[in-house]
Amino acid sequence: MSDDEAPRAWHIGVIGGSGLAEGLGLEAAQQIEVASPFGLPSAAVTTGMLAGVRFTFLPRHGPGHAIPPSAVNYRANIDVLKRCGVTDLIALSAIGSLTPAMAPGHFVAVDQFIDRTSGRENSFFGPGLVAHVSLADPVCPRLSNGLVEAAKAEEAKVHHGGCYVAIEGPQFSTRAESRMYRKWGGDVIGMTGMPEARLAREAELPYALLGMVTDYDSWRDGDEADVGEIMTVMQRNVDLARKVVRRLADDLPAARSPSPIDRALDHAVMTAPAARDPVLAAKLQAVAGRVLK
Repeated sequence: MSDDEAPRAWHIGVIGGSGLAEGLGLEAAQQIEVASPFGLPSAAVTTGMLAGVRFTFLPRHGPGHAIPPSAVNYRANIDVLKRCGVTDLIALSAIGSLTPAMAPGHFVAVDQFIDRTSGRENSFFGPGLVAHVSLADPVCPRLSNGLVEAAKAEEAKVHHGGCYVAIEGPQFSTRAESRMYRKWGGDVIGMTGMPEARLAREAELPYALLGMVTDYDSWRDGDEADVGEIMTVMQRNVDLARKVVRRLADDLPAARSPSPIDRALDHAVMTAPAARDPVLAAKLQAVAGRVLK
C-alpha cells in the first residue's frame, strides 16, 4: 500500500463566521498567522482539538466582518489551510432560499453550484502553468453526508442537496434576477461559495458547504432581503451550527480513508515541465507540489 492509499488522521478545516470557533470547546486552541504567496488571508487561523480531531478555523470575512464577499482573498484562504495540513474543508455560510421548502432557519447541504461571480481570482493556475480539474461534482459526498447526519442528530431541519447560485454582491438580487435563478434550477443563493469550491478542488481538498437559510431572497411578491431579519435568523443558528460541528467531530471514523479528491490533480496539469513558469510553480508548492515534483 502506498502512502497515498493509507488511512491517515483527519484534519478538518472550517471557513465560516468570525465567532464560529468560540464556544466550541476547542482543546489546546491557539491562533496562528500563516503566510501565503497569494497575498493576505482573511485572518489568522485558530486551531485546536475537538473530540480527538484537529480542527482549524478561518473567518471568511475577517475579524468583525470587515471584508466584503468580492474582496475576500479566496486563494490565500485555501492556500493557508492547505499549508496547515487540512485534509478536508467545511464551509458554513448564510444563504437565501429560492424555493418554498427551504425555509428560514433550515440548513442545506449544497451539492451543486451556478457561478455568477465576476472579477474574482478563481484559479491557482494561469499563464506558465496551466491545469484543468474536473468540477462536475464540486462537493465531497462523504463530507456532505457527515454534515447532514450531524445536523439531523442535533434535530436541525436539514436538506440533503441543493443548487447554490453564487452572485457577486454586495447587493442582494433584484426581484427579476431572483425569479430567473429559480427558473435556472437554483435552490439557494449566496455570495461566497464560488470561487471557494473551485479552489478547494484545485488544492485537492474535499469540500462541503452547509448553508444556513436566512430569508426567501426576493422572488416572492412582498418579500425582499432584509439585513436586520437575516442577522436575527443567523444569531439563532450560530449555536446550532456549533453543535453540528461538534457532532461531526464525534462521529468521524477513527482514521480517514483516502478520497478520490485527494488526487484531483493527477491528470490536470497540461504544461510540460520544461515550459513551466518557475515563479508560479514555487507559489503552488502547498497546493500542487504533489504533482509538480
